Formats: sequence, C-alpha cells, structure tokens
Amino acid sequence: MSDVKRILVIEDEVSIQELLCYSLEQAGFEVIAVATAEQGLAEIRSELPSIVLLDLMLPGMSGVALAKQLRSDSRTRDLPLIMVTARAEESDRVGGLDIGADDYVTKPFSPRELISRIRAVLRRRAPHLAGEPVEIGLVHLDPAARTVTVEGQPVDLGPTEFDLLQYLMHHPNRAMTREQLLNALRGDHKALVDRTVDVYVRRLRGALGPAGEAMIETVRGIGYKLTSTAE
Repeated sequence: MSDVKRILVIEDEVSIQELLCYSLEQAGFEVIAVATAEQGLAEIRSELPSIVLLDLMLPGMSGVALAKQLRSDSRTRDLPLIMVTARAEESDRVGGLDIGADDYVTKPFSPRELISRIRAVLRRRAPHLAGEPVEIGLVHLDPAARTVTVEGQPVDLGPTEFDLLQYLMHHPNRAMTREQLLNALRGDHKALVDRTVDVYVRRLRGALGPAGEAMIETVRGIGYKLTSTAE
C-alpha cells in the first residue's frame, strides 16, 4: 500500500478531467483518468483505487449503473465513491447518495473544497488511507513517519506487514476476512493470494512480540481480528 492515495477519475468532459487531474496531483494524489464507465470498471478490476470520482452522465454505461454495480459486488462494496456531476437538483443528490455514493459534488466546483471532501471521505470510509496516527494498547503507529513502536520501543516491519497492521488498527474489534485484508493490501493485487495473508500475519505477530500475539486473534472460518482491549 503506497502512502500516495490513488484516485480513479471517471469523467468524459476533457476540461473537467484535466482540472481534476491537475488539482489532485498538486495535492499529492496519484490520478488515473478515464472517459467511460467501462474503462473505469476495467481499471477497478485490475487494481482497486483508494477512491473513485464518478460523473453521473457518461457515454455508454451511466455513472448510476456503475455505482450500483460497484455496490453490489463484495470486492467493491466499501470502495469510497464521490459523485461529481452537473446535476444539482435535490432529487439527483438524494438519488446519488441512495445508490451508495459517499458524497455528491456539483459542477462547477472548487478544487480546494473537493480535495477537502475527498480527505473527509477517506477519514470516514478508509481511515487506514487518511494518514492519521493511531495507538491501541501498547502499540503506536505513525503512517507519515512509517514507524511502529511497542511500549515506546521501535519495531522493524516490512512494508506489507506495516500496511496490514495499519489497516487492522484502524478497524479494531472487527473480524476481517482474508479477502478484505487482501483488498486493503495492494488494492487486491493479483500477486497476493488468500494464504499469503497468513504468512504476513505470522510475521507481524512475531515482530510485535507478546503484544502482537495478544492483539491479533485468529477468527476461525473467517480470518483475523485486532482487539483493542489487549495490553
């Protein structure tokens, strides 16, 4: 999981697409831009982005149809999604939110406000991508510095173990399936498979020592859970 958030822009108006790409790249995001829902779906199938900006009115498959498809698939059900559209009627906004959009931005828009909304959605829906430090029990993780400490002592983690711990710490006390963890790591990159998660969990527990053994539980038949009550 890179520290740079990967945003997929699905927008067919060239001027709007260029404005979005420029503004987002200036804000430090990695941007992939396509003009149709079909192209967007192909990008999503290849690798999950951090968030999708989706125009409602697109050639071919509509933004609404794509949003419904994303929300009906377990792999993309929780993918952060913001509608960016010229349709400003209340019924359009309500409709967009009803089909699963996390926010609804109307054109013309302020790039600064849009970026603020993107970060707010990431904090709410994907806190492990928002770059906020987190502390649970004896473990402190700082995403910006890419550091982890246990009782104030630094712990050396590989990049994937760090990303796994970051995700688990932002979703405490929730049983996570291996598929969910794979989706969080590398955007479900094809190089990772279900049992690969077991290897990384074992390494993570070992690196954290007794704190890791106590905090990261195996949930039989499901996957893993990080408990916030372990000390």
